[in-house]
Amino acid sequence: MSEKDKKKTEVIHSRIWEEEAEPDNPFAAAACYCHGYDVYGDLLGKASWSEYLYLLFCGEPPTTNQSSLLEGLAVALANPGPRDHSVHAAMSGGVGGSGSAACLMAALAVGAGNLSGSREVLEAMKSWQICEQNLDKWRERIQNPPKEERADVWTPMEHPPGFDPYGASCSTPVRQTLTYLAGCEAGVALHWLLKQRDALENIADCPLAMSGVVAAALYDVGLTPKQGEMLYLLLRLPGAAVHALEQRGYGWRRFPFFSGKLILTNDPGPYKVDT
Repeated sequence: MSEKDKKKTEVIHSRIWEEEAEPDNPFAAAACYCHGYDVYGDLLGKASWSEYLYLLFCGEPPTTNQSSLLEGLAVALANPGPRDHSVHAAMSGGVGGSGSAACLMAALAVGAGNLSGSREVLEAMKSWQICEQNLDKWRERIQNPPKEERADVWTPMEHPPGFDPYGASCSTPVRQTLTYLAGCEAGVALHWLLKQRDALENIADCPLAMSGVVAAALYDVGLTPKQGEMLYLLLRLPGAAVHALEQRGYGWRRFPFFSGKLILTNDPGPYKVDT
């Protein structure tokens, strides 16, 4: 086939992915390449989940330290727990009988916002791009937050991104995650954050949040704020999924929030789970 004919048949344009069709079926792939790597011929069984994620987002294999950081981050974020707004949204969908996709979409919608959501991670990563390891720049940005020059779908941040406006002190899981990820030595942001946490918390007048640790970690591995926003949403979905399934099985009577305030005048009886 000539180059001219090839250009006519190429309809999918991607720097990330390339496929070769099966000889007998142009709609089925015989080989799939992610940034040049044969996914099913070379990566399958050799690359870890975190290594493949890094390859997808960044276009090259991670270093050992970057891989360790992403692996730890994935564990730390996999299940934010029932107190988290996004997980709570998925649980509400599950206990109400919503489909699996609806539960996950609820978690994504609620987990995308300015309070512990992916938008906060994006804004915190922007702060790392601008302030880097300069405490004076951080002080200026926290005390005089930037204002959007145009209207946006997002409301302005009401607290310093990466910090918990309702926290009394930095929670134990946040401190444990920061300490572990800083030890991966994948960059300088986490190590600097570990040393300067007290100073930053004094400037922000609120404790460091998990979103702040995540922003530093994703900045250290070289992701852009937009990439970090997307990956943060993805990594938190497992917890939303399992809690939605659990609540679907329990029914509303065992829902951990507000069940004591619900009074049904026409109770249909226990919810039956399909086996």
